[in-house]
Amino acid sequence: MENRCEWAQKNELMAKYHDEEWGKPLHDDQKLFEFLIMEGMQAGLSWLTILKKREAFRLAFDHFDVQKVAAYDQQKVLELMSNPAIIRNRQKIEASINNAKCFLNVVAEFGSFDRYIWSFVNYKPIQNCWTKPSDLPAKTELSDLISDDLRRRGFKFVGSTIVYAHMQATGMVNDHLTHCFCYQECK
Repeated sequence: MENRCEWAQKNELMAKYHDEEWGKPLHDDQKLFEFLIMEGMQAGLSWLTILKKREAFRLAFDHFDVQKVAAYDQQKVLELMSNPAIIRNRQKIEASINNAKCFLNVVAEFGSFDRYIWSFVNYKPIQNCWTKPSDLPAKTELSDLISDDLRRRGFKFVGSTIVYAHMQATGMVNDHLTHCFCYQECK
């Protein structure tokens, strides 16, 4: 087995996510929206729970088509609330719809969400050099700043810890441990 971050060694689903997605710089608006919604859904839950429900979320949320999600009405909220394959938390579901509208506002202002979010790191990943899991922060001053800006723009479920998880997942920061085979790839 290759050396990988310890959290990704728990099972095959986590390993696959780690090896193929986590920490790789992501610049596709639809995928950035998906991660933003999924990280909001994760609040208070494990990432493994979210990964297990990911395909169901994709189906339930029209493959995270931001235009479609922004147009969801109360009937769609009720439909989502009755779907046992996803997280059925009304606040999180309503926040997802709200965030789709806010996401579109950011796109209108900046040309893309990618241009907006990556501007916080000068369009290149921050390279960290963590050697053990306890080195990894849950949030940083930068995630505090981004969280505050997102909230100012009307986003919900975008606290600093959620924002930092988004930064890690989308490669805005390279938080692979230095012994992980993905560390150099993401450097």
